[in-house]
Amino acid sequence: QVPLVESGGGLVQPGGSLRLSCVASGNIFAFADMGWYRQAPGNERELVADISRDSKTNYAGSVKGRFTISRDNAKNTVYLQMNSLKPEDTAVYYCSAEMIWGGHYWGQGTQVTVSS
Repeated sequence: QVPLVESGGGLVQPGGSLRLSCVASGNIFAFADMGWYRQAPGNERELVADISRDSKTNYAGSVKGRFTISRDNAKNTVYLQMNSLKPEDTAVYYCSAEMIWGGHYWGQGTQVTVSS
């Protein structure tokens, strides 16, 4: 069973919106702080936003006020709502699960392209 499955990426015009979803297996989600990272060509992977098991959130400065991370514990799903998208948001976005015992899982990545 794949531990993290992402969906929702695609091509959007500047100023548009996308919502990313990441479904985790039940034995992961309940014991993990969840997050979204991104990696653009030639750049290192960077944190976009994360959300703790008790739903405390943290955002990179470049997305604060535009992106919203949330989690639905009943659906084992974490979301990233992305509004007012800019070309510099173009990247592969990865779902992350950081386990309370120190393990770490990554999703396979989903491409987000912001272009006119």
